[in-house]
Amino acid sequence: MKIFVTGIGWVGAAGMGSGRGPVPLSLPPGNLPHISRRDIQEEPDPRFGRLDAFSRIGLAAVALALRDAGLGGWTQPRAVGVFAATTYGCLSTDVDYLASVGAAPGLASPHLFAYTLPNVFLGEAAIRYGLTGPTVVVSDEKGHGTAALESAADYVADSDVAALAGICDLARPALLPERPAQRTGALFLVLERRPTLEPLGELTARANGRWGLDGADSLHALAQRLCAGNKPDRSDRSSDGTS
Repeated sequence: MKIFVTGIGWVGAAGMGSGRGPVPLSLPPGNLPHISRRDIQEEPDPRFGRLDAFSRIGLAAVALALRDAGLGGWTQPRAVGVFAATTYGCLSTDVDYLASVGAAPGLASPHLFAYTLPNVFLGEAAIRYGLTGPTVVVSDEKGHGTAALESAADYVADSDVAALAGICDLARPALLPERPAQRTGALFLVLERRPTLEPLGELTARANGRWGLDGADSLHALAQRLCAGNKPDRSDRSSDGTS
């Protein structure tokens, strides 16, 4: 069985992009851009201004990936699933919320409290894009994203419905100990068995039940390879630290 990668979207320190767009995939270290509603949609959205930074980058990458796969528009809900991996999750928002508790006991920020779970942005994406499939966040200490990708591929294989697999992380909160270097930003891939558009690549089921990633050891490496194949005129991809 084959599952096709039909869309890619990302947000990183170098900016935003998509698999079929003109900008090469680049997720270097650095400060992430502030995401506004106009960056990902034209329609008014009174809820968007409330989103924390973690939810904004995740929602933006999901939106870009869906659009890249030709699935951005919808009229009826669809059972598309979203599977995300994260190392730090929404800990930065949790820290800010706890600071509001200490600053004014009894007046803790309800605005921040609404975003103190790492799966909140998946619900935000589901509401905006009519996604009624499972929404799952996987703790990923190494930041490879392969667990999310495997889960999404299994869902597509079992249900014959599309899914998104991705990774989403802000910078390490200062109060946590140092870990091996982690990429910051968000990256999502759309997986389908029946592509709407010409696929960017494919995953193949192996005898052990795992999905072949064409030699890639992480979701980033897989996306990098697929984007490179889609932009053969670029020669500087190996210098951005994503492979």
